[in-house]
Amino acid sequence: MSIYLDPNVPFEQILSDIERKFRESAKFWGSIQMALALEGRSLTPEEEYQIVNAIMGSSQVEILCLIDQDGEQIRRCEKALNEKLMELSAQTGQFHKGDLKRGDSLESEASIVVIGNVNHGAKVTAKGNIIILGELKGSVFAGAAGNGEAVVVALDMAPTQIRIADQFSRNGEKNKRLGRGPMIASIENGVICTKVIKKNWWSMFNFN
Repeated sequence: MSIYLDPNVPFEQILSDIERKFRESAKFWGSIQMALALEGRSLTPEEEYQIVNAIMGSSQVEILCLIDQDGEQIRRCEKALNEKLMELSAQTGQFHKGDLKRGDSLESEASIVVIGNVNHGAKVTAKGNIIILGELKGSVFAGAAGNGEAVVVALDMAPTQIRIADQFSRNGEKNKRLGRGPMIASIENGVICTKVIKKNWWSMFNFN
């Protein structure tokens, strides 16, 4: 989605208008995720943050990231994202970049971050957590060494099967989505539960 901001209107008025328009059109948008481009005027990071909060606070729209038309800024964002992923890899164990297809199997002695989709017929196994920055349609086995505190996270969760430690949750061959947007699966009261993640993924990354 692209929003044009009049450079001659005070920012406070723009913020108020955005809140009003998204509140009035909340039913039209429904629950949706999108990238956002802001055009027409220069904004500080704080002003961008206020606009994103105004949209999400007035509707069920979830802004996953801001798109900057400045090529150099895009390159800086990509560099910062890669650095963040490398840092995350060092903290959690490892990461795999690319989609996993039917028949693929990926294993980790710690936690693992998959940058891509886990398609139907693919499997990911980790002794720690499994984080999928994409669609989960295959099978995952977190906490493979018996760690019941492990979790599974995916941006879109429609798995064939989730296993955490000694607990199973089977979704079947039709890969029904378990909810809209990023979700987390964990063991609660002896069974695997899935919940929508409220935190916005784009805010994980500090693009300075």
